[in-house]
Amino acid sequence: MHALGRLFLGAFALIVAVPAGFAVLVMALLVDPAAQAWLTGGALAGLDMALSDLSAGLPPEGLALFVAGLAQALFVLLVVPPALVGFSGEILGRRGLLWYGAGCGALTAALPWLTRGVVRSSRDPGLLAAEARLTLILFVTGASAGLVYWLIAGRGAGLARDDRSAGAA
Repeated sequence: MHALGRLFLGAFALIVAVPAGFAVLVMALLVDPAAQAWLTGGALAGLDMALSDLSAGLPPEGLALFVAGLAQALFVLLVVPPALVGFSGEILGRRGLLWYGAGCGALTAALPWLTRGVVRSSRDPGLLAAEARLTLILFVTGASAGLVYWLIAGRGAGLARDDRSAGAA
C-alpha cells in the first residue's frame, strides 16, 4: 500500500515539476539576449516555411513536423530528467536536496551533449560561449524541476510508514 501511495505522490510531483521547469525555461530564454535572437530567427524561419507552403497550395506539413519535433525535444528536456532522478531517488532512498536539484539539473544540462555525441575540437569562441549559456539555462531549468519534485515527493523518498514511526520513538 505504501508503494502505491509513493507512486501517486511521485506522479503528482512530476505533474507539478514539469510545468515549473517549463516556466523557468521560458523565462530564462526570454531574458538571455542570445536566446532571444535565436528564438526570433527560428520563429521567422518557421513562419516563412509555413507561408511558402500555403502560398504554393500545399498543407503546412513542415510546420506540423516542426511542432512535433519541438514537443519531443521538450518532453526529453522537461519530463525525462525529473522522472529518472525521482525514480532512482525513490529506489535508492535518496532524500537529499542536492540529489534532486543538482542531479536533475546536471542530467538536463548534459542531454544535448549526450545526444550530439561528437564534440568537435575546433570551435568558434562565440559558439562556445553560446553553448555555455545554453548549458547553464538547461541546468537551471532541470534544477528547478528537481527542487519542485523534491519539495513534493523527494523529502520522504524510500521511507516506509513503519520506518518513520520507529525513527520518531
